[in-house]
Amino acid sequence: MNDQPLFSNRLGILATMHKKDRAIAPILQQELGIKIIVPQDFNTDIFGTFTREVKRPGTQIIAARLKAEKALEITGETLAIASEGSFAPHPIIPYVYSNREIVILLDKKNQLEIIGEEFSIETNFNHQIINNLQEAEEFAAKVGFPQHGLIVSFSPSNQDHPQIVKGITTEAKLRETVTFALDNSQDGKVYLETDMRALYNPTRMQNIAKATHNLVSKIKSCCPNCSTPGFEIRERVRGLPCALCYAPTDLISAVIYQCQKCSFQQEKLFPDGVESADPAQCMYCNP
Repeated sequence: MNDQPLFSNRLGILATMHKKDRAIAPILQQELGIKIIVPQDFNTDIFGTFTREVKRPGTQIIAARLKAEKALEITGETLAIASEGSFAPHPIIPYVYSNREIVILLDKKNQLEIIGEEFSIETNFNHQIINNLQEAEEFAAKVGFPQHGLIVSFSPSNQDHPQIVKGITTEAKLRETVTFALDNSQDGKVYLETDMRALYNPTRMQNIAKATHNLVSKIKSCCPNCSTPGFEIRERVRGLPCALCYAPTDLISAVIYQCQKCSFQQEKLFPDGVESADPAQCMYCNP
């Protein structure tokens, strides 16, 4: 239950047009007591689209912050929530895509900005050039269609810009759209991709919920000095000693928490619960 009085019974504006309130609202209501509303006709596409018609303005965090600020501007309220997702090849694991979701809370009344995050390989993000209907159906089966939506795009012979059909969620619509695209593409290429908008992608919606839980945990972490929510890790210190030779390694030996309000800092040693590194991770023992 809610134990964070700064937010209890306050109105929170959720900046979304893609039904993200399904994932975010119940968590914030239950855990913090925030009453969530979604503004009507709020167009988040002006802050970037996955299908690249509109470029995202800056980083993922900047885009989420702009959504939240716009929601406050048009409603005159003081508390807003917004989220932003990104998809990319995993930085370490080859041939695997990853999904990073952030959920930002802006509180103008208390001058707070707190960000929850989830980084996951649980995603169906994918795309493919298809040459016939069979290839389209095989791709659809691979990415969880029809529970997950699809997008078809192609370049018509009589237009200067691509034609994009989003939110395809039935086999009949997929066949109809792909057949039309194959018949009218000027270069013979038809692009099929997963629709990553939250309302068409239940896997992504689950990651948004996880990012919201992370946001709640950060809000409930309060500064020991001034009790401000959002007392979170600002720095990770490397140098966990090798268990064999005691030389510092690249593994984390400590984390430093900092308050965004009073700047109080607190160090926590061995955050991963181990006080020495496996010699296999040591550049001296295992060069």
